Amino acid sequence: MEVTPGTAPTVDDVRLRRLLGAPGLSWLVDRARRRLERGQPLTGPVSLSAPSSDQRMAAERLLGRAPGGGRSLSVRLEAVDDLLRRSGISPAGLTAAVVALTGPVTLLGPARAEEERAWAQAYAPLDALADEVPALRPWAERLRGDGLVRRLAGTPTAAADLLGRVATVVRALPAEPAMSLPAFASRLLGSAHALDDGTPLCTLTLSGVRALTGLPDTGGAQGRREAWTSVGLLRDELSSTVLALNLRGTPALDWMADAGEPAVLTLRQLTRHPPRSAPPTVRICENPAVLAAAADTYGAGCAPLVCLQGQPSAAALVLLSHLHAHGSRFRYHGDFDWGGLRIAGALLRRVPWTPWRYTAADYHAAVHMLPGGPPLTGVRADAPWDPELPDALQEAGMRVEEEAVLGDLLSDLG
Repeated sequence: MEVTPGTAPTVDDVRLRRLLGAPGLSWLVDRARRRLERGQPLTGPVSLSAPSSDQRMAAERLLGRAPGGGRSLSVRLEAVDDLLRRSGISPAGLTAAVVALTGPVTLLGPARAEEERAWAQAYAPLDALADEVPALRPWAERLRGDGLVRRLAGTPTAAADLLGRVATVVRALPAEPAMSLPAFASRLLGSAHALDDGTPLCTLTLSGVRALTGLPDTGGAQGRREAWTSVGLLRDELSSTVLALNLRGTPALDWMADAGEPAVLTLRQLTRHPPRSAPPTVRICENPAVLAAAADTYGAGCAPLVCLQGQPSAAALVLLSHLHAHGSRFRYHGDFDWGGLRIAGALLRRVPWTPWRYTAADYHAAVHMLPGGPPLTGVRADAPWDPELPDALQEAGMRVEEEAVLGDLLSDLG
């Protein structure tokens, strides 16, 4: 809603600007306009603390008398309104004069309500996505409440467009098969640079990726790389790797297996020259120390073992998906902490596995054998393979890393 002069007689613009347009009275006009924006009447005094001599002189010329000699300057709006009407400068009074000097006045109450309605509608793409993927509901609600979208987009219209593109990207994840991030952005958004670092779209989409995968925000370029990789999007084919011991099926893998040495496999190798054979059972661990100890202990006699090195990389997912498609079954072990459960859950959403000493019973046994371990910290996570495991962790309140149960794991690999 706007306040305008309506059908009132036109103000005398030249005389009005001479009377109220002086710099020394801008504060007075501004105070009157703010009252109109709030829907308040132009009555009563308005005051200015610590006025300058120019402001005092301007008020004196306006009123025809000194407005007082105190530390503040006070002018009654009724007196200005009456002066404008009697002089014929603004027959409709002060309201019409303010509009003539500063333009139509929008009432803040209705304007703010309309803006909030527009902002609420801007989040519709996220709400629709959360309806499709309920696990994303907390993320959508957090974005609605933390102010990040408003800071990045600025206006409801820009936010609606931005969130629509965020929903489009997150809905298309994970990318299968894995592909480069620029190629994915070009195919889905029409620009290879749409998801470049630092863009609002990249910032919000990465937060959605972490909500989708449970991957923590570790910050920095490496953290962003890991987040993209966790949903099959790669900065390049060489940065994504996976560790393996005693897999066979290519000349390089056969040579490493004969030597009993770990192999570092890049995504490029796995997509161009995947293994031509798959063992019946492959064990999977989270930490490189387990794989290194297995190679030291058993060498070429060790059971086939794959190490994720933390969150499942694109290379790890490509390798495991390939082995699973060719008949391999997986046994998984990870750290007994909330981060470890999230990693295990992220892998389980991509390939099937059964626990390898990674149940509530195994955790209780480890805690019994290792009293006084490091405390459990962080936010609780689920364990779909054993729903009792999170309760067990929370009750004992202790982390058990893979290295602490290395002897048990090695006993299964010989």
